[in-house]
Amino acid sequence: MKTERLLAVFAVGAFSAACAFFQGYPAKSVQVIEPFGAGSGVDVVTRAVTGKLSEVLGQPVTVENHAGAGGTVGPALVAKSPPDGYTLLANSSAHTYGAELLTNHAYDPLKDFIPIAPLAKQPFVLVVGKSAGVKTVGELIAAAKAKPGEFKFSSAGVGTATHLGVEKFNLETGIKAIHVPLTPTQAITDTIAGRITYWMSPISLALPQIREGRLMGLGVSSAQRSSILPEVPTLGEAGVSGFDFTIWYGIWAPVGTPARVVNKLAKSVARAVAEPDVRERLAKNGADPMSMTQTEFVHFVATEHESAARVIRAAGIKPR
Repeated sequence: MKTERLLAVFAVGAFSAACAFFQGYPAKSVQVIEPFGAGSGVDVVTRAVTGKLSEVLGQPVTVENHAGAGGTVGPALVAKSPPDGYTLLANSSAHTYGAELLTNHAYDPLKDFIPIAPLAKQPFVLVVGKSAGVKTVGELIAAAKAKPGEFKFSSAGVGTATHLGVEKFNLETGIKAIHVPLTPTQAITDTIAGRITYWMSPISLALPQIREGRLMGLGVSSAQRSSILPEVPTLGEAGVSGFDFTIWYGIWAPVGTPARVVNKLAKSVARAVAEPDVRERLAKNGADPMSMTQTEFVHFVATEHESAARVIRAAGIKPR
C-alpha cells in the first residue's frame, strides 16, 4: 500500500510539474523548421511573421531551413521532435498533398502533426507566351481542345502546387495536354520561347515578364483578383466558374503537443499575422494574410487534403 501511495504521490507531482511547465510556455526560444530553403515562398512568408511572433510570445522565434528530398527532410525532423511546442513546422499546402503522394516515408503528414494556424495564401497566374496565339482563357481552352494531347504545360514537379493547379484547371475545362516538369526559371524561359504552351506560375516569378510583355497573364487562380496584378481577371471571371486554387502557408506541431500549448501558439500566431506591419510585408510578396481559429484551421487542412486528393486521383498522379 505504501508503494501504491508513493506512486500516486509521484504521479500527482509529475502532473502538477508538467502543468506548471506548460503554463509557463514558452520559457525558451522556439524553433520553426522550414523545408524548402532560403528564399522559397514558405521561407519568405514565415520570416515575415516570426519576427512579430517573437514579440507576442516574449521569446526568440528562429527559422531554420532544412531543405531536401522534395521538402520531406524538414517535416521528418519535426515529426521526431519532442511534442513540447519548441520545434514547429512551417509548410505550404504541399503538406496536405503529401498524404496522397508520399509512400514509405518516415512520417505521415496528417497523423503525425497538429495544424496550429494559417499564415497567408498566394494565388498563381495562368500564363502563356506570345507564340501561343491566344489572348484569353476562352481562346486557350478552345485551342487546346482543337488539338487534344498536343499542347504542353509545365510545373515545378509532379505533385507540386503548380502541377495540381494546372491539373485542376485541365479537369474543369476538359483539356488534354502533356505535362513537362521543369524548374520555375526554365518554365518561364520555355513558355516565352513557345516550347511550353501554358502553366500556372507564382505571381512574383512571372510578374516582371508580364510587365515587360514577354508573358501574358490570362487569369489568376484565386477567387479574388491579386492586389499586385489587379488588371488580370480571376479564372472564375474569365469563364472557369468557381475556380479557386491557391498555395497557402501554415504552422504545424508534432502530434502529442499539449492542448494548452497548441492554443497559445494558435492565438499568438493569429495576433502576429494581424499586425499591420506584418500584413504589409506579406502584401509586398503578393500574399494575403489568413485568419482562422485553431479548430477552423484543422477543418480547413482536412478539406484541402480531400480536395487535392480528388485532383490527384482524377489526374492519375501516382504516389512516389
